Amino acid sequence: MKKYQLMAPGPTPVPSNVLLAMAQPMIHHRTPAYEALFTEVRAGLKKLFQTAQDVIPFTCSGTGALEAAVVNTLSAGDTVVVVRAGKFGERWVEIATAYGVNVVELVAPFGETVPAARVQEALAKTPGVKAVLTQHSESSTGVLHDVASYAAVTRGHDAILIVDAVSSLGIADLQMDAWGVDVVVAGSQKGLMLPPGLAFCAVSEKAWRHVAASKLPKYYFDLAKERAANAKNDVRFTPAVSIVVGLREVFRMLEAEGYPNVFRRHDRLARATRAGVEALGLQVFAKTNPSPALTPVLAPRGIDSEQIVAAYSQTHNITIAGGQGEMKGQLFRLGHMGYAADFDVIVALSALEQVLASLGVPVDFGASIRGAQKVFAERV
Repeated sequence: MKKYQLMAPGPTPVPSNVLLAMAQPMIHHRTPAYEALFTEVRAGLKKLFQTAQDVIPFTCSGTGALEAAVVNTLSAGDTVVVVRAGKFGERWVEIATAYGVNVVELVAPFGETVPAARVQEALAKTPGVKAVLTQHSESSTGVLHDVASYAAVTRGHDAILIVDAVSSLGIADLQMDAWGVDVVVAGSQKGLMLPPGLAFCAVSEKAWRHVAASKLPKYYFDLAKERAANAKNDVRFTPAVSIVVGLREVFRMLEAEGYPNVFRRHDRLARATRAGVEALGLQVFAKTNPSPALTPVLAPRGIDSEQIVAAYSQTHNITIAGGQGEMKGQLFRLGHMGYAADFDVIVALSALEQVLASLGVPVDFGASIRGAQKVFAERV
């Protein structure tokens, strides 16, 4: 028997107490019981997003929330600036283009980021930009973009800042109100330790003015109508009731740990993982601002990274992830987000040593563990 381990950058493992909460008998979403649940969850969402604004949930994947952000704040023919430095930056371009929105791309090579000065320059050179779209954590490359600096640029401009925080919310600090971020979107299946199926949009007052002017078609993803329903502690359409029940349990866990401690835990896991892979002579792919959510690693010369992903699965019953887009076959990605702790990193690294050895790569057995343990031994 091989115990299954999920160590991909989403979906992530679901804690047993959350699974048990979601296994309770189904309740109807037009009842006092659901209203009480939704009241608690809505309050928890505000704390998570660090905002005084309402956070609007949808039953969909995180990409649904990205689309909702576009169709509710823009109109056909508008111009946006997109930070494109990975597969999910490309997704912003694809969504905007699908709705007839003009895109100015700020491109950086995979593994790098776009400095805020380039965003500021693009806004100065391009008349009438309505929005800047970016990821916080670009999970295809493992880079954390400097959202606080982007927000400092857009605060003094008519453009709003729309941030995909699907792989950073509940993992890395993102202060929506304090930084001046206008729209933050996220999903349930990463830092929130839940199954896929819930997504969220938080919208600033500045962005609500864009919502009022938007002329793109929308029906299910109509933020204004959903906000009106939420104000009555109601929803327009059938929610993912069981996942909402699980979300209440997740908020109780996160608030008991304390969000600053949650962010420190993820940073520590990431630093230990990076130290471990580098001790094996491997190269961490993110060249600047590595994300605390995951660690993408370049495969050794002559090895297809998909072989490493397959060996993890076939030999150890561990699921990790390969590269995306142009990096497919070149890197593998180790997730350490959500329901993750020190010994999850130790397992991932010890398996990596065995996988590399099985592929003919010389391995100093124990080196990755020593590297990680030195980080874990640091005083915090």
